[in-house]
Amino acid sequence: MHSAFPAPKTAKLSPSRPHPNCGGPSSQTTATLLDGLKERGAHATFFLIGEQIAGNEDLVRRMKDEGHQVGGHSYTHIRLDSADAAALAEIQKTDETLRAILGDGDYWLRPPWGFASDALKSAVSVPLIYWTLDTMDWSVRNRDLVAHHIIENAKSGDIVLLHDPYDTSVEAALQTIDVLSEQGYEFVTLEELFSNAGVTPQAGHFYLRADEEVPW
Repeated sequence: MHSAFPAPKTAKLSPSRPHPNCGGPSSQTTATLLDGLKERGAHATFFLIGEQIAGNEDLVRRMKDEGHQVGGHSYTHIRLDSADAAALAEIQKTDETLRAILGDGDYWLRPPWGFASDALKSAVSVPLIYWTLDTMDWSVRNRDLVAHHIIENAKSGDIVLLHDPYDTSVEAALQTIDVLSEQGYEFVTLEELFSNAGVTPQAGHFYLRADEEVPW
């Protein structure tokens, strides 16, 4: 999950996963997160692993219906920077899975581990997304530590990386929203973040934030 922060202060939350065993959506934790986001009027971008979608189609529909953005994170969580036939098939299969549930659209891509390449950038037809604030939540597994890290370091326009298969990450996300909302932050999708910044995202560009691309 990712979320983000512009003026008025905005924050973008993005649930996704760093390893195959942290894939989602999760029938329990993702549903809890969606409940909390709806209650708070906050939005996020969910980058989904394709093979984890089966059986959770209603959750994916709910993401879109409740104003969240949905994107791809490969099909089996492999590196995509080779941009070879296997990598491109992972992207296509996830895209087809999302289209079958949500209809046509541009499903942005967050490459697993943030690995990209010029070859990958040239091969895709959507923007690529990195992050500005990595919580390491999949390793820390502590609600208060993760929330503290975000609250102390968040800036307007940030893209915050979290992984919704973990209870602690979901709790940290909601705790963060409660605190930062009081400071004037809004939690928006990536599309909203770019729109608020007056930036039109370009296919094949790898974004660190709406106004900055990854320098490597």
